[in-house]
Amino acid sequence: MRRISVAILTILSLSCLKASAADIYVSINGSDANLGTKEKPLATLHSAIRKARELRRLNDISVKGGIRIIISKGFYQLHEPVVLRPEDSGTKDSPTEIISALNEKVILSGGVQIKNWKKLNQTVAGLPKESIGKVWVTDIPNLDGGDLQFRQLWVNGNKAVRAKNYNGEQMGRILSWDSEKQTCKVPLQKNISLANIKGMEMLIHQWWAIANLRVKSVKIVGNAAELSFMQPESRIQSEHPWPAPWISDKTGNSAFYLTNAIQFLNEPGEWFEDLQNHKLYYWPKASENMLNTEIIAPALENLVKIEGTVDQPVSYVSFKGISFQHSTWLRPSKQGHVPHQAGMYMLDAYKLEKAGTPDKPTLENQAWVGRPAAAVEVSYANNTTFRYCRFEHLASTGLDYKKGTAENEIKGNLFKDIGGSAILIGTFSDEATEVHLPYNPTDQREISTNNTIENNLITSVTNEDWGAVGIGAGYVRGIKILHNEINDVSYSGISVGWGWTKTKNAMENNTISGNKIHHYGKHMYDVAGIYTLSAQPGSFITDNLVDSIYKAPYSHLPEHWFYLYTDEGSSYFTIKNNWTPTEKYLQNANGPGNLWESNGPKVTDHIKQNAGLEKPFQYLLKEKASYSKRGINQAVDQSVVFELLFKSDNLPGNSTLKTFARENNLLPGSIYKWNNRLVIYTSSLKVESLQQTLKRLNAIEIKLYDNLFYDFDREKNCGDKPVAEWDNIILSANLVKDEKLQKEYLAYHKTQFEKWPEISKGFCRAEFQRLAIFKNDRQLMLIISIPRGKSLDELNPKTTENNPKVDEWNAIMKKYQEGIEGTKPQEVWVFFKPIE
Repeated sequence: MRRISVAILTILSLSCLKASAADIYVSINGSDANLGTKEKPLATLHSAIRKARELRRLNDISVKGGIRIIISKGFYQLHEPVVLRPEDSGTKDSPTEIISALNEKVILSGGVQIKNWKKLNQTVAGLPKESIGKVWVTDIPNLDGGDLQFRQLWVNGNKAVRAKNYNGEQMGRILSWDSEKQTCKVPLQKNISLANIKGMEMLIHQWWAIANLRVKSVKIVGNAAELSFMQPESRIQSEHPWPAPWISDKTGNSAFYLTNAIQFLNEPGEWFEDLQNHKLYYWPKASENMLNTEIIAPALENLVKIEGTVDQPVSYVSFKGISFQHSTWLRPSKQGHVPHQAGMYMLDAYKLEKAGTPDKPTLENQAWVGRPAAAVEVSYANNTTFRYCRFEHLASTGLDYKKGTAENEIKGNLFKDIGGSAILIGTFSDEATEVHLPYNPTDQREISTNNTIENNLITSVTNEDWGAVGIGAGYVRGIKILHNEINDVSYSGISVGWGWTKTKNAMENNTISGNKIHHYGKHMYDVAGIYTLSAQPGSFITDNLVDSIYKAPYSHLPEHWFYLYTDEGSSYFTIKNNWTPTEKYLQNANGPGNLWESNGPKVTDHIKQNAGLEKPFQYLLKEKASYSKRGINQAVDQSVVFELLFKSDNLPGNSTLKTFARENNLLPGSIYKWNNRLVIYTSSLKVESLQQTLKRLNAIEIKLYDNLFYDFDREKNCGDKPVAEWDNIILSANLVKDEKLQKEYLAYHKTQFEKWPEISKGFCRAEFQRLAIFKNDRQLMLIISIPRGKSLDELNPKTTENNPKVDEWNAIMKKYQEGIEGTKPQEVWVFFKPIE
């Protein structure tokens, strides 16, 4: 095993110098009958905590400076969770610290080592021909009088693959989904039988979440297999509307694979647990020698639980330098797993026949969710800390701070190889509460308040539940998520908020700052590096770096990915100074009070360089998972124009428009007026957001101009660099109704640079930086960009100086153009003025 980092050891050694603390020692070679001294250590953390509890109960003078439980190196197999209760609380002056001994690696494991492997030397029904002579077998360990059931297997510290019908990252595409019959048709595969289905599962990819469905029956229909599923997941999967199976000729139907059947065991690195015959099969990789390979299966869902009450929270307990490994989570094997979002699984969910609830008049669905198990769970606790710990090889959530947690710190830890989210914190809806209802409890002590998540490395998490997140915060108040690095995640990096509501709730004063998020969106879309929900007054998203989103191979909408994403109800945020390669952001159904300022590729290098782990914690970076060879998305940034038409007496005022610009990542100078019309000249990356948020301005018509059919560019057409700053002049006219003349007009512009080069020379002489023409039906939008501080009246005459061809061109163009509705007789081009 790798030795613990020198940086951690230095910090731990400094923390162990308080001579007045009571020391309790634990050793792999100790005995729980011992006193717990260095010479006679205890054998288990469980006994050490009990001894510390007695010292506090008796007010022993030795605990005046605190209690340190010092654990010597070793692999400590847990047979039950370690539980800390209110009686185990310390105080500010007398904390309880659970730490690893100097220079030593301590593993608290919920796993069981699998031994006594033998090469399979007999035929087994269903085993593929190519696997014969390659597979090894052993008996499933007995646990609590029965076979140990598990969903993960770690071989020499690497997660092996539960046998599945498609190898590697390949997946199939469903053929159809029948919600009434609750069945799914999938294509048959050559040489793969679906005869053995007991225990078989289907994983289906749908938008921002996956679902794990236990297969009940398989019916062969021609070249397809019709699958039905176990309850309750069959009903929930077919009744809930979001996310749902995707059927699309354009981007492909939902991807899927089948797993957990012996006939799928057909390549090295795969395993299958045969519960009917009490056998475990594994096909080792070429580099693995089964005579000395360490193979571990998880047995415990929770390794550590810190459990207080609202009136008696657990206080001043810390873990330092401990490794938490090998947790399990079996709910998907027993009830399926159909998540709503961020890994929260649906207990019930369905579409409303008549939309609307008191808080959300347009709500069309309802759902009640549960929360996945975590290796370490904390509830009703304050002033607890996890520092310099390792959370590795875990089935579901790594560390979960739940209800009633305040003033806690998660700092300098490694989260790696985790099936679900690395960190969850705060309430995400109690099981009895519908997910869209705002949460604001009468007893404010229930709210997760003033916690800090800082300088953690989160890598290769969400590797089973692809819809989980790096850091997920529900209804939190005063949280600080600072200088973490998050990479190699299947969905979003940081998600803060819950409820999909503009209504003010428990959330406020949250800060997401200085984080570095990259190589995310590995499998799921409708995704962002940083994602928010609901009203959070006084909250800030600042100085983060978000970069390098993967190209997800089975995404439903390949362009529906973002660097920053304020989703439904997000309100009262300041989003400022975040570095991203482009301004590909989404503001979906946001509430009021958001401020977007100075985000994108022009953010200073200082912010970019300082994002992520601060220097004392950068030793963790050597633990980063290797990145997939999959490509990285590059957003194409093009100009577009929106035009809004209003009733003559209903045009928004300049103050309203400036507020709208601040809330929607627009420069005030990008909005222009003429009569009863508004024009917004912006980036194509903002189209998806604006198509939704522009509706708030109550226009009678919204038109998008994204057909750019003519584009003069100074650098390309004049051969010199554009100026640093310029102003845009916006004009509009119609083409005449004659379609033949319209085609002639477009043909002229298509060949202008070749056949009329004098026009470009005139534009160059006039210092035009860009001249672009967009078309929607027969209406044109002309954008002329000129150096800031100069006027079009001053520059335009230069286009015709000693250049009669320009006059000839302009004369020809007149027969193709006429004024838009509302122009005066003989008036053709109208000027839109920027709002002031």
